[in-house]
Amino acid sequence: MHSVSKLALAGLAASAMQVAAAQDGPAQPVDPVYAKVCTYCHDQGIGPKILGRQLQPAYIEHVVRYGFRAMPSFRPAEIDDKALAGVIQWVSASPADGQK
Repeated sequence: MHSVSKLALAGLAASAMQVAAAQDGPAQPVDPVYAKVCTYCHDQGIGPKILGRQLQPAYIEHVVRYGFRAMPSFRPAEIDDKALAGVIQWVSASPADGQK
């Protein structure tokens, strides 16, 4: 394949991706603490899915601070109250997989 053809093909693919992304709307940024601490278990099938379940903020806070079954507890020295508030907001407001 000629380099000009490869460049044109790459441009078309990039354009198609941009159109698809624009149709989906802007992606909600992942909470950084959720991404660093929670995804390993909760997005990989180790722990239960928690996104899109409309979990109550007080329940999330209690489970994070005191643990539940195999879920460890996280002290304020590990996840401070401000960071925990961000995780709670992310989990409470996030849609389930494939939903918007």
